[in-house]
Amino acid sequence: MSWAAHEFENYFLQRKTGVKASFLGLALGTLGPDLFTKYFVYHVPPADAARFHRGFPGVGFSHSLLFGVVLAALVLRVSGSRSWAAGILIGQWAHVLTDFCDTAGDMPFFPFSIEPVTISMWKHAASQGRYGDAAAYYSSLGAVWDFFWMCTTLCFARVAMSRDYFRRVVVPADPRAWGWLRRHTRLPERALLLVYQGIFFYGAGRMTSWFLVARFRERTPFQPTWGGPAYIGPAKDLSNAPLVEVLVRTAIGAALFAGFLALCWHLFIRRWWERGEDPPIVGERERGLRAVFGD
Repeated sequence: MSWAAHEFENYFLQRKTGVKASFLGLALGTLGPDLFTKYFVYHVPPADAARFHRGFPGVGFSHSLLFGVVLAALVLRVSGSRSWAAGILIGQWAHVLTDFCDTAGDMPFFPFSIEPVTISMWKHAASQGRYGDAAAYYSSLGAVWDFFWMCTTLCFARVAMSRDYFRRVVVPADPRAWGWLRRHTRLPERALLLVYQGIFFYGAGRMTSWFLVARFRERTPFQPTWGGPAYIGPAKDLSNAPLVEVLVRTAIGAALFAGFLALCWHLFIRRWWERGEDPPIVGERERGLRAVFGD
């Protein structure tokens, strides 16, 4: 789990994908798996919190690669937008890969394998409740992870937050959505730019405030060591299988997932993709900007 890295990832991913992926789709994809599940995780018995969040039975399917494929395929079928489908798929897969880092891990190849994959950088601490979870995360390498992603975005994708990039890439990648926001909210371009940039500042504020809560309200010790923090106790690892067995199960799941994905592509996804619409090509972007901003 990550408390702020998912917000920072959006801009890095947008910079790398450019006009091919909707930023709003990326944001929905990266935030979606926790957006619809995290509230319920804190209301199950503490002993079951990690398994309910990432395992099976529970809502662990939301942190699988197939879940992103299903969401993207449905969006492509309903809206016909390739940029939204690509954004949701890339964002959700980025969330899945990021969540390998805590001790619970996730099931990337569910339902073909329910074996969780994890590198156990820090402890999954949803069993501690919302404040305890945040305190544990910001007392571990989770805090370093969020700070790393913030610095990565500022160093390698800072241009993605500029007004010029917003006009030249972000809006043309998703003119219908930004145009709808402009028409229904009557916000000027500067306000829409702040909406776009706001996710980054939300992540930065969230990271700072929860770090301060951990230090001064919860008063938990800062222990940025691999697998920490130690004060939580034993890690909530969802699998007791030996490493070789984990690798075998994961490899089988990956092969079955790849085969299933190829089958779906040939049966119907490719047809939906071919019928879908690409973002405007370079020569059409100015018309898209005028349609949104009226200039």
